[in-house]
Order: sequence, then structure tokens, then C-alpha cells
Amino acid sequence: MSVTKERVGISSAAGLSLVAGIIIVIGSLVSSFWHMAFFPQMGWMMGQQFASGIVFGSIVSIVFGAIVIGGAILMFKKPLQTRQWGVIVLIASALSFIGMGGFMIGGILGIIGGVIACTKKF
Repeated sequence: MSVTKERVGISSAAGLSLVAGIIIVIGSLVSSFWHMAFFPQMGWMMGQQFASGIVFGSIVSIVFGAIVIGGAILMFKKPLQTRQWGVIVLIASALSFIGMGGFMIGGILGIIGGVIACTKKF
């Protein structure tokens, strides 16, 4: 079984995007649980808007992390549509920075994976 150059590029973009999505989801869950465990009564100091903003950012980032994971899986399963899934991964990774983007590294890896997928030539 021969491995073509395009298939290696697709799998590297899909693999990088998959790792990015996992890091984004884990980072969002850690941020949310950390906030709930250590700062439940911090509303008096920083305001209720700050507390609800962290929870909102975590939920949004979990959703975008799931979109990145789904895009990475479909990028590998449907290689002819890699460019479209790369655009989705790129946008979702950029929007994941609302909730810290998976310790920032997850969002950066997702952007790199999306760019690699978008620049593939078939």
C-alpha cells in the first residue's frame, strides 16, 4: 500500500487539528472547573459579570473545540473536502480564543492545522 504525498498532508492537517480540538476542550473544562472550585464567591470582588463571563467563555470554547474535533475527523474521512473542513477548523480555532483557546496553544495549533488543510493542492 503506497502512501501519497497528498494523503500525508491531509493526515498531518487532520492530526494537528484533532490534537488542537482536544486541547481546546480540555483547556475549557479545566478553566470552568477551576473557576467553579476556587472562585465561587468571587462575585463580590470582581463583579457578577466577570464570573458569568468566564462560564460563558468556557461553554463557547467547548463548543468550538468540538467543532474543531469534528472538522478534523471529517477532514480525514473526506479528503476531497479537506479545504472546506480546513476553513471550518480555522474559524472555530480562532473563535475558541473567547474562552482562552485551550491554554492558547490549542487555538494556535488549530489555526496552523486549518491553514495546512486550506493550502493543500489536489
